[in-house]
Amino acid sequence: MSEERTARGARTVRTGNGPDGRHLVVVLALPGFPPFELGIPSRVFGQAVDDTGEPLYEVVVCTADGQPVLSDCGFTLQPAAGAEALAAADTVIIPPTHSMPELALGGPLPPAIADAIARIRPGVRLVSICSGSYVLAAAGLLDGRPATTHWNLAPEFRRAYPRVRVDEEVLFVDDGDVLTSAGVSAGVDLCLHLIRRDHGAAATNRAARMCVVPPWRDGGQAQFIDRPVPEPSVATTTATRAWALERLAEPITLTELAEHARMSLRTFTRRFRDEVGMTPVQWLTAQRLEIARHLLESSDLPVDLVAHRSGFGSANSLRQHMRTTLGVSPIAYRRTFQPQSSVPA
Repeated sequence: MSEERTARGARTVRTGNGPDGRHLVVVLALPGFPPFELGIPSRVFGQAVDDTGEPLYEVVVCTADGQPVLSDCGFTLQPAAGAEALAAADTVIIPPTHSMPELALGGPLPPAIADAIARIRPGVRLVSICSGSYVLAAAGLLDGRPATTHWNLAPEFRRAYPRVRVDEEVLFVDDGDVLTSAGVSAGVDLCLHLIRRDHGAAATNRAARMCVVPPWRDGGQAQFIDRPVPEPSVATTTATRAWALERLAEPITLTELAEHARMSLRTFTRRFRDEVGMTPVQWLTAQRLEIARHLLESSDLPVDLVAHRSGFGSANSLRQHMRTTLGVSPIAYRRTFQPQSSVPA
């Protein structure tokens, strides 16, 4: 799907395959699907609207043959369509299944499912949630690519599909036209990430508020792997993170963070990483990039002022961080969401 945005984020000119040109998201329900994961795309994309309240996506749930499928909870799903929906999709999402143990051994897809996936047009965006990655891998669509899955399945997945570059330490992996997520709530994060990629922060925030979930957790954030919950008597870094979020435009040192938390540097750094999954410096940079992206999407502020307000200090520092993290300059990023912008660098 191609889209055009006005400089102020007004109504999008849509050229997707859904009704009224909306982006068509097709979810492939497989036998033994867990209902929560299957429902994530419909829930999240269904709440995505533009600033006039118009839906941005059409979500259709299909099965390989158009026939009902049994969930892992004992009830049957009546799909809206069969494999023909996959042929029209702009994005295809594959939730997990608990009824294909052969895939855990690197076995082939059932013929009906292989035939259905073969109907997907080249270049269509492919997404998996949790162990839906097994389906993409079995179809050969992850060969040579970075991908993730639920951390508990990673050793098995790596043995079954050695050509896939598995990273079980992250919430999701965005490899352009193929995206994979870790378990359960990471599927929510990935769907919100796609809304952000397509339509920017404002649409993402609206959808997240309606779903009552955080609008952003970076894909590079660690999965929650055997991280013990602190005892009630043990100090946490929560209050210090809240304190830092109110001061992101100011210089904040690691020493200041540790002092606010009333911990030694070593204890604070260790506890912060255990709780958040990244170092304090990485977290600060991620939060500042979030502010910078929002300002670039929604304002006409010059880049040096965006850098100042987001805490990077200089336009050059902001450029370096954006190129490292996003692969684009601030001006190129702004033009993605404000094509008519003529704000000088």
